[in-house]
Amino acid sequence: MIINHIGCDIIIYNVEYGKFIMESFEFESGRVLEDVVVSYFISGTPKYDDDGNIINAIVYSPTLQGQYSFFSEYRGLVENNEVRDDYFFIGIFSLGNPESCSPSTTDLRYNFPEYTFKDRINFKKQFLTEKFDNIKKIFGIIGEGVGGYETFTWACEYPDDMEFLIVLNGSYRVSGYNYIIAKCIEGIIDTSDDYYSDIYGTSLSKAVETISRLIFVGYFSKNLLENLSSDELDVFLEDYVDDALSMDIYDFKFRNDCILKYNLEDKISNIKAKSLIIGMEGYLLNNVETQVLPLGDFIEDSKIFVFHPKRYNYYDDEDYSELIFELHSFIGQFEK
Repeated sequence: MIINHIGCDIIIYNVEYGKFIMESFEFESGRVLEDVVVSYFISGTPKYDDDGNIINAIVYSPTLQGQYSFFSEYRGLVENNEVRDDYFFIGIFSLGNPESCSPSTTDLRYNFPEYTFKDRINFKKQFLTEKFDNIKKIFGIIGEGVGGYETFTWACEYPDDMEFLIVLNGSYRVSGYNYIIAKCIEGIIDTSDDYYSDIYGTSLSKAVETISRLIFVGYFSKNLLENLSSDELDVFLEDYVDDALSMDIYDFKFRNDCILKYNLEDKISNIKAKSLIIGMEGYLLNNVETQVLPLGDFIEDSKIFVFHPKRYNYYDDEDYSELIFELHSFIGQFEK
């Protein structure tokens, strides 16, 4: 089965997909929404302790658009029978994602409550408590890109919740190229005349298209972008924009505001979980020197792995064999 939903395209077999309704959810701001929808998927095999609690749950947090991610291409981790049988994977569509509770799906649009990454974590924690009341502690969390922001936030705010973390191309703060992109998105939305209109006008659709083109460049390595022809880049770009056009301007707006406020500089040393932090050289949205390597000093029990793509194709399986080995070796040290 292929899970293919807005903001997430993850290829995992033997998957159960579902929706869950939480009676209410309270934001850090104090605002409360009722009948809150949470979409999720599960895969793998749960293991239980003597008290009936699940002890091998791994939560997965994808990028903004999961189909443009390494983990969506890396099938070995979850398709390998041994790994799949050893772990119970849970994917939760975040607060603000249109598969779950978001500005567009609630019809609140610009009146949706502002949220933070801590709100997104509390949203997931509440879901896990209500849906899986026999998960007392998460075994591990895997996050990529913005999903990595969630992973770091979770481990900083609730350091005893998990045993390990794996973060790919995630950072502890928004800075540099990432910050500029987010400010540009903010400017594009602020200049949209129809933002506060009751009608979702053409200008809003065009704004989404422009934002998508801006974000596109961050999902690929410099090697790939610099060694493709203009025609090849056009194909990649149009495919990306076509996928993103199903997104809503209000979902973009609130998520971007959340990203602009993201900074764990004063909390990152709170992390207790054993951590594998992966940076990809040449990845435009995550500078290895300034955003990845410093984490080795901030997180006590951590391993930093910098991957240097050898080929121009971002998704070449053979090119990723070294990274796949690191992932398997790291997860393999934990047994349940």
